[in-house]
Amino acid sequence: MQETSPIGIFDSGIGGLTVARAVKKLLPGEQMVYFGDTAHLPYGDKSTAAIQAYSVKIADVLLRANCKVILIACNSASAAAFELVKAYVASRAVVLDVIEPVVGYVDQCLAGKHVGLIGTKQTVNSGVYRHKIEALESGVTFSSLATPLLAPMIEEGFHSNRISKEIIKTYLDDEELANIDALILGCTHYPLIKPQIDELYNGEVEVIDSSEVIAKTTKEYLTSQGLLSQGQKKKDRFLVSDYTPSFESTTRLFFGREVSLEKYPLWE
Repeated sequence: MQETSPIGIFDSGIGGLTVARAVKKLLPGEQMVYFGDTAHLPYGDKSTAAIQAYSVKIADVLLRANCKVILIACNSASAAAFELVKAYVASRAVVLDVIEPVVGYVDQCLAGKHVGLIGTKQTVNSGVYRHKIEALESGVTFSSLATPLLAPMIEEGFHSNRISKEIIKTYLDDEELANIDALILGCTHYPLIKPQIDELYNGEVEVIDSSEVIAKTTKEYLTSQGLLSQGQKKKDRFLVSDYTPSFESTTRLFFGREVSLEKYPLWE
């Protein structure tokens, strides 16, 4: 690993762009290689074995791009494949996920509170957040709700209209999320609908944007290991397993500039 090596980030689609944007904002001097597995999105309704297969393939691509860090910017993949990817990558790069930083935030800032989580079926059914948060022994009461319509809705661009507001409200009104003090957005797509969630809660519930927490953790790690880039920054790269015009337009919108997608099928 070298200081000038890039940060690799991957997700099933556009959701991980929320993490990539937060990382870029906090670490503007770093080169980023982003992989959107658009051929297989969303991961939330895939089997654990399938997600593991995709994740290892993508990790291999990012290793060949000489990444010093591989950030799994997807809750479903973090829940299903984090340990496997770490074992596969071994000492060739550092692997970070999106779950541990959020659990750390809960431990530090929300002791004794009632914390809710919304996420994909894969993330919620895995029980990974519940297990880790209850293991903290910090008096946190935990509730979770699978919200499978949200990620596909966001991927299709329906995240700021009347239809999306009604779907979001229906989920948030579920009795499982009654009387919570804070809500974890347990999918990296969900920061895109955070304004609507904030509006519905009217400031009465803290809404935790995991992308900001994850970016801070990434910076802290690179700083502690002396791996912050000091050299001339190279151009960011955006790889996709299948080209979609919506992904390109969303990426351009996120980063405020033209982007060139590189098609990189995981299986020929």
